Amino acid sequence: MLSMYVTPGQKLELQSKSGRSENEVNQKTYVSRVFEVLSEDRLEVTMPMEQTKLILLPVDGEYDVYFYTDHGLYQCACRIIDRYKSNNVYILVLELISNLRKYQRREYYRFSCALDMSARSLEEEEITALEERKDYLVPGLPLKRSIIVDISGGGIRFVANQRYEENSMIYCKYQLQVGGETKEYNLVGKVLKVTELENRKGIFEHRVKYMNINAVEREEIIKYIFEEERKNRQKSLQ
Repeated sequence: MLSMYVTPGQKLELQSKSGRSENEVNQKTYVSRVFEVLSEDRLEVTMPMEQTKLILLPVDGEYDVYFYTDHGLYQCACRIIDRYKSNNVYILVLELISNLRKYQRREYYRFSCALDMSARSLEEEEITALEERKDYLVPGLPLKRSIIVDISGGGIRFVANQRYEENSMIYCKYQLQVGGETKEYNLVGKVLKVTELENRKGIFEHRVKYMNINAVEREEIIKYIFEEERKNRQKSLQ
């Protein structure tokens, strides 16, 4: 079944085996790519990197692996059984220790990007109106520029020189190219976590969960992610 869905060049994510949810904002995710499918239960993947540093995941370490495929997202558990260098490529060998299955909670998969966004904190009356499911956004209030650095159907991570308080509600406005069209999104999110970047003082990273997104908007964002992943995969194979 592995070779039916997983092919070289596809993106994958490795995450320590403790489950995944939108509340686990501190859980570490390692991004990699499929290098070669060796058999129906073994494959080679490139060793993950952060900036220019290789991440030496331990042999015998167990992880949940999430494959971005042309058929959607698939997940299984795996164990690292070897690591080595081959033709100047650093490789991990993964052995599947559970069955590959379609992963339904696609909205929590994050796509790395660099997208302009305008944002501001919600006013008290806007928060009250949102809770009462009324029209809530006050027009014309000033917005501050931010940069989205990863996006999912469940939320965003962005950086800004403005620090928003944890558990506060913010208004986010940005555009995506979906299905060949430019679409604007006006969403409210809850700030889950804020950290100042170590190498850039005065710049703050925010993790945000959407609070008012509808099913159509969520599916459009997921579609955008898969379209962009497909474009990146095609570029890497050229």
